[in-house]
Amino acid sequence: MARSHWRIGVAGLGTVGAGLIGLIAANPGFSPAGGACEVTGVSARSRARARPVDISGLAWFDDPEALARSEDNDLFVELIGGAEGPARAAVEAALRLGKPVVTANKALIAAHGKELAALAEARGAPLLFEAAVMGGTPAVKMLREALVGDEVEAVAGILNGTCNYILTEMEATGRSFAEVLAEAQALGYAEADPTMDVGGFDAGHKITILAALAFGCAPTLAAAEIEGVESIDLLDLRLAKELGYRIKLVASAVRSASGVSVRVHPALTPLDHPLARVDGVLNALFIQGARTGRIFIQGAGAGAGPTAAAVAADIADVMAGARRPVFQRPAATLEAFSPVSPAEATGRAYVRLIVRDQPGVIASISETLAEAGVSIDSFLQKHVEGAGGVPIVLTTHVAPEATIARAVTAMAALPAMITAPRVIRIARI
Repeated sequence: MARSHWRIGVAGLGTVGAGLIGLIAANPGFSPAGGACEVTGVSARSRARARPVDISGLAWFDDPEALARSEDNDLFVELIGGAEGPARAAVEAALRLGKPVVTANKALIAAHGKELAALAEARGAPLLFEAAVMGGTPAVKMLREALVGDEVEAVAGILNGTCNYILTEMEATGRSFAEVLAEAQALGYAEADPTMDVGGFDAGHKITILAALAFGCAPTLAAAEIEGVESIDLLDLRLAKELGYRIKLVASAVRSASGVSVRVHPALTPLDHPLARVDGVLNALFIQGARTGRIFIQGAGAGAGPTAAAVAADIADVMAGARRPVFQRPAATLEAFSPVSPAEATGRAYVRLIVRDQPGVIASISETLAEAGVSIDSFLQKHVEGAGGVPIVLTTHVAPEATIARAVTAMAALPAMITAPRVIRIARI
């Protein structure tokens, strides 16, 4: 018999946890399957902290694992965060009891997804994580449910609102990375320690999860290539735009005969491409299917309302009795994906040089590239006040990335070079 009333334990009372409690209190019967739910117990680091919702009538647990094991809730929601520690222990405790788990924890799923999926399936417990990727924009459900009849070939997009905000504001206002980062922290878009966001690791967790869902493999975070935006400066943003591009932090997972490539890195995106028009804290994603073609979704990637709504959607699925493998196929059959060998990776690149204003510089650069086997697609030499020399920017045709790297190393040794060359990939999406 279907359960008509669900008691929910919520661990983590930050922005999303408070938003979820408010949502359920305002509309306990939100599930289309009928029935109602209520939050009955909570856990967080500080009981005394001021919050936008009233928790005085809820059972308090100092230990989230004790909340997960409590017989006074039927479903456990984990919003603590982190791949280890209390979050992992609490989720595992709930699953061992056969209790449904809903989480927004991308680090946990990216690092331990296969083990948790195996535990969930062995105990017959749903494990859902829509809110772990793109907040309230249904990227996970798109891959996990809507596209199971297709063969997904690639997913790529902007998965970190903090980095997108920083790059957008730098370009629009001419302020430095440090200035805009400080503003993002003041606005609550970036943490006091922003490494997880600006280093690309947050997006790395998310694209690892999407790759597992898209290709039916185990989340393989260690095989993801991750580069952040810390080294992007105003000069690159300006010069890229003159060449017809905007710089975005792009996360991608692409399957080919050579294996799977999972990457996060800054990339030049053509001005007329939909990703180039995604500004501020928005997220966006392309999904390429063999039958459906290209699908584009865009929306809020964070925030109390959107992310709490995604958590609530997963709760509604549990209430409706939804059952499916966590990563498209039984956990026992999941294998780590085979990464594409660096020797086989190809692409185009933007290369920015700062050189001395002297005769023969352009010729020496061209000769160095030709000797390495890299051909030039476009070339721009432009005086920029304060650059400390003459900026030269070139874009390459498609070539092996290892070949481009060797050419850049050779150019760095030229006598006219003032600073090390700056290389940014050009998006192939």
